[in-house]
Amino acid sequence: MKTVNDINFENKKALIRVDFNVPLNENLEVTDDTRIRAAKPTIISILESGGSCILMSHLGRPKNRENEFSLRHIVDKATQVLGVQVNFVDDCIGEKVEDAVNNLEPGEILLLENLRYYDEEKQGNRDFAEKLSRLADYYVNDAFGTAHRAHASTAVIAEFFPENKCFGLLLASEVENLNRVLANGEPPITAIIGGAKVSSKITVIENILDKIDHLIIGGGMAFTFVKAQGGHVGSSLVEDDKLQVALDIMKEAERKNVKIHLPSDAVIADSFSNQANTGISPVGQIPDGWMGLDAGPETNAAFAEVISQSRTILWNGPVGVFEMDSFAQGTVKLGLAIADATEDGAFSLLGGGDSVAAVKKFQLDNKVSYVSTGGGAMLEMLEGKVLPGIDALLD
Repeated sequence: MKTVNDINFENKKALIRVDFNVPLNENLEVTDDTRIRAAKPTIISILESGGSCILMSHLGRPKNRENEFSLRHIVDKATQVLGVQVNFVDDCIGEKVEDAVNNLEPGEILLLENLRYYDEEKQGNRDFAEKLSRLADYYVNDAFGTAHRAHASTAVIAEFFPENKCFGLLLASEVENLNRVLANGEPPITAIIGGAKVSSKITVIENILDKIDHLIIGGGMAFTFVKAQGGHVGSSLVEDDKLQVALDIMKEAERKNVKIHLPSDAVIADSFSNQANTGISPVGQIPDGWMGLDAGPETNAAFAEVISQSRTILWNGPVGVFEMDSFAQGTVKLGLAIADATEDGAFSLLGGGDSVAAVKKFQLDNKVSYVSTGGGAMLEMLEGKVLPGIDALLD
């Protein structure tokens, strides 16, 4: 896996696909600069090697070049985070852009306008990719969050740099850390899969059963497993068309000697509201009109015990509706258990939008081994899929 550390960029221009798809508030100010910080090591490495950086990214889902999706809004924040002035050009292909690139000196940064102002980007258009490729000597992909998309700037463009393409340090780190779980994990290996629906995680679970020792299932999806085994789950979220799938997963896990851990009790509520009446109920005896919205105290203790004995931990998805304080305790306790195990020497990796939001909310992101920046890309890697953005660099 060739990275920017293997290349001398002196007097060379590097076209870097970054993931600057960051959240903006109503004043179009960046509210979370995590993704900009994540790209910093790659950018600084190239500048210190004597090169210049041309950054390309998408922002949001523009339909018609709306101003709110212009990358000009992140220039000040990017300059602040990177510690180097970020120049901006209000297009990403064409004569104006080529002029700006030609005037770029070693040590300078140029940010291009939103790639998705052109439909050709998402279409994976070859001509569009070729126009982008004219801008630089090297192509660097550092956008794990879009590596599962076969877009012009993430996959197609690489063919125009047959020798001069490489991994950015973030993308390389993502692949290495996921492989540390999927290929080289020290046992016992525990996967915690949470979130609302079984349907969105079926292929992930099926793919990782060969690689893990314990599977903790939490969140809304757990009630499908509980009901499949004959439990009464009241008004809890259930996918009735996935009951047999849940039973099949349990049977397959047993065949592969993977121990499945389901909640034994739940915090229940009489409505989906932070102000709802709440109680604790065995997970298979939830009264009609009540729904499980968080893991109960008995479950929290049992999950923590499994985690404490694990050497490798993968966490994807919360175990309760953590956005509401009344139903956050299960996710907090889980995060604290993972932090404790990590402190004791376990390797912990977490990813997926909700899990990342949870650890940030509860300030646990610095207490785990690795926080992945890509939700969809991480899930597809866990599903065993080849990611186009990574495959293109290995060709």
